[in-house]
Amino acid sequence: MTGDSPPAQPRVGTRPRVAVVVPAYGVAHLVGEALASLQRQTVGAWECIVIDDGAPDDVAGAVQPFLADPRIRFVATANRGVSAARNRAVHETTAPLVTLLDGDDLLRPDYFARILPCLEDESNVRLVTCNARIFGAVSREMTCVARPHRFAGALADVLDRSFNVYIGSTFRREDFDAIGGFDETMAHSEDFDFWVRLMMLGGEARYVDAVLGEYRVRTGSASANAGRMLIGNIRVYEKALTALGPDAPEATLIERLIADSREALALEHAIDRIIDGDTRPGLAELHAVRRLVTGPVWQAAFALWKVAPALAKPMLRWRRHAHGRGMAGGQPMPSIFETESGTH
Repeated sequence: MTGDSPPAQPRVGTRPRVAVVVPAYGVAHLVGEALASLQRQTVGAWECIVIDDGAPDDVAGAVQPFLADPRIRFVATANRGVSAARNRAVHETTAPLVTLLDGDDLLRPDYFARILPCLEDESNVRLVTCNARIFGAVSREMTCVARPHRFAGALADVLDRSFNVYIGSTFRREDFDAIGGFDETMAHSEDFDFWVRLMMLGGEARYVDAVLGEYRVRTGSASANAGRMLIGNIRVYEKALTALGPDAPEATLIERLIADSREALALEHAIDRIIDGDTRPGLAELHAVRRLVTGPVWQAAFALWKVAPALAKPMLRWRRHAHGRGMAGGQPMPSIFETESGTH
């Protein structure tokens, strides 16, 4: 059996407690690590669907050694994006709970033991998330949650991200069906959109205060472009506002989040413009949103660029490279507009 230690096996005839969905586009060289981490779970009553949605690499060959484990199955489809892949995979499963595990990420051995009881014992819980280590193409290793985090959150907390939802979270299959799964028209922020729509069913999101996942940032991954993710977030907010209506308790919050995201997007576009060589117009745009980048370092930079604008391009390009840490499981990490205090 593949894996570092013998897998926990369920009793014969035991129904799986949870289904694990593993989209594996372009990660044939890494998906074995994901599956090995699944086999190391202390809870053995699970099923897994690895889905290859037209990947350019040999995902089937990478998964083949793991198919000796009857809990793991492989499905190949045409390429229609990660949302369609996840939807297809969920529909191939039977368990009442679903866990998302991207093909380049890992679960720690006690993930199921800590996460599943929260949903099995409390009907008001819509999703359960946890902390995770971020590693790979990052300037330094860190965790998704580096600050004290609330035990539970409502829709508004998920919307404004004061409640962080890691991509490797778990939810109910019946709730997935109720909201129609992932929105296959979303090119970015599809996971955030899914969490928001889950929370619109009511109830609460639950946080387990432990590092139970491993989130890998890869160079050139889709999650590394802050501008595209901001555009996706704006669409999520606009969809939520349309669904909830202008009189909903969360409407004012959503309108503010849309405005903040558009301002942050303007900042990213200004930096792009400077890096692309259109320096003076880019600096003018950057000045218009400079409240987002406070602190003595930024103040000194703006003063320097006033007398030597040509320095803005190399300085901002270096800073973007130094701070280009991708996304933490679908959640924005500090980017070029991170201040010294870590706030925006």
